Amino acid sequence: MDRLKWVIIPAVMGLTLVSQGCLATKKNVQQQIAPVQAQVNQVQKQAAENKQAIGDLDRQVASVDEKAVEAARKAQEAADAARRANEAAAHANDAANQAGQKADAAKSTADQVGAKLDKAMDSLDNYHLQATQKVYFGSGRSNLSKDEEEKLDQTIQSLASVKYYVIEVEGFTDPIGGAAYNLALSQRRADAVQRYLTLHDVPLRKIHVVGVGKEDPKAVNKTRADRKENRRVDVRIYALDLAAKN
Repeated sequence: MDRLKWVIIPAVMGLTLVSQGCLATKKNVQQQIAPVQAQVNQVQKQAAENKQAIGDLDRQVASVDEKAVEAARKAQEAADAARRANEAAAHANDAANQAGQKADAAKSTADQVGAKLDKAMDSLDNYHLQATQKVYFGSGRSNLSKDEEEKLDQTIQSLASVKYYVIEVEGFTDPIGGAAYNLALSQRRADAVQRYLTLHDVPLRKIHVVGVGKEDPKAVNKTRADRKENRRVDVRIYALDLAAKN
């Protein structure tokens, strides 16, 4: 029994010492692990914060990229608009230059025409009466009879030998009827003579026509012969005297 006692007691004491040693070791380990765990937690927290910061930075970069793309698009649009404006300005400048050239040409032409007109006006005094033909009409009528047409044919033939000429056609009436009626009638008679001359190759530009009516009678209108004399158209031919000096 004593022998067993001496065996058990040392064993129990040994277990007790081992147990106390284990407890001491676990406590030491926990003390050593705690700072490390705290550092790990700090690192994990910092990593989470860094991840969020990275996400924010990515969003900011994406926003900057989007703004950069939009700015580039607007810059391209502005460049295109400027190019179109420059092209339009160039076209406008070309049009203005062409208009200026046309205006200069028109002015030059106008100056030339004006000079010719001045010369022609200066030469009007050198036109002299060459011949007069009287064409008669029936009472209230403005149509040409065969006899009067033959007179005009003779007048036309006489123009073949004249190079520069003008023709005055002046219509008249007798006093029968109102002033307005006779004025219109005298104009129709003058127009009939002009029409006949024009249809027989007399240039229209050489013919000057006026209807006078009954206001400027060539006869006193007391007799039938007087009234017949006033129912007429005077055709006067003026020829240019080439020998005259302006």
